[in-house]
Formats: sequence, C-alpha cells, structure tokens
Amino acid sequence: MKTPKLLTAIVDDHPIVIEGLKTLLQHEDNIHLVGGFCSGADILSYIRTNPVDLILLDITLPDINGMELCHMIKKESVMATILILSNHTERSIIMQTIQNGASGYLLKNSAVEELRYCISEAVKGNICYSKAVMEIISRPSKNELQGAPRLTRREKEILSMIASGKTSQVIGQELFLSPLTIDTHRKNLIQKFGVKNVAELIMAANQQQIL
Repeated sequence: MKTPKLLTAIVDDHPIVIEGLKTLLQHEDNIHLVGGFCSGADILSYIRTNPVDLILLDITLPDINGMELCHMIKKESVMATILILSNHTERSIIMQTIQNGASGYLLKNSAVEELRYCISEAVKGNICYSKAVMEIISRPSKNELQGAPRLTRREKEILSMIASGKTSQVIGQELFLSPLTIDTHRKNLIQKFGVKNVAELIMAANQQQIL
C-alpha cells in the first residue's frame, strides 16, 4: 500500500526562498507541496479550510513572528507538524519555538540531507535539530554559567505560581497582595535571572532546578 504524501506548506517572507525550497522538495517521494505563503495571516487562513501535514516556517514574517505563529497554527491544526527554517541563532528563540509547538529547528544554511532527516523525525513525533542548532542549545546558557540567583521565600512562591500559568491578578488574590506588587516581583525575577520574558524565566528556573 502506497504511503500518503505529506501535504506540505512553506512560509517565508522571501518568495525566492519559497521557490528554492519548492525546487529542493518537489522530487521528494513523500512530499506534496500545497503552496508557499509570505505571511502568518496567509497560512492561518489556508489551514482553516485545508489540511496540512507539514509546515516549514520562518521566524521573521511581516505580520506575526514565527514563535507566536507556532502557537497559533497548533491551535488551528493540532496535528500539523511545524519545522522552523531560520537564520536566527539565539538559544532563547530556538527553545521558545519548541515550547510553542514546533517539532524542530534548522538554520537556513543546513544541508538538504539534514532537512530530509528532520522532516522524517518530526513527522514521527520526535523533536529534531540540525547539527548547528544542536551545538547552540548544548552550550551552557548565561544563567547556567552564573549559577542560580538567590531568591526570597516570597519570590520562590510567586515564581512557582507564575510557572503554573496564573496571572498577576489571580496571584495577588491568593496572596492578598495587589497585582502591581506581583508585577514588581515578576520584573525583579526576570532581572535576577537575566532573561527577557516570562517564558525564558520559567525555562531558566527549570534549568536551575528551582521549580
């Protein structure tokens, strides 16, 4: 019995990149290209009415960044497999895309064999990276090199509640504190860990085995 081909979409803000990927993939036995899209809105509109098995996604798009778009795509099409193809090499961006539902991350200078391998692994349900990306994420982060920051009992309590997904309003109600006070603690935690946002904060706290 013949294996069904993967319905594959390419999302990149450069048409020339889309055409290049189409040329690379059009002769793959397991790939059926359904189209190229230059914006987040275009791919979201498409998947609302059409099935897609695999999406090759860039981070830099004119309307929605790829990290946010991963989450949005998975809400619309939970079974779609997302592979990031990007020039961004920041460890935090790589990890955020995986947290938001991507199944792998490759740099755009990856070899064709790496792309084939990652597609094969991703559609099996595995997380995969190109060799260069593996080297990036295996390096110790700034937080790991500095060691765990010292937290007060209250900061640990609030950090745990943030990690569980609670808003400042809810945390404030449970601890009998104002949302403004909770926001201040949140900002202090982000500063102590040397991160940029709550997602990085939670990831750093897990790495330091504080959560």
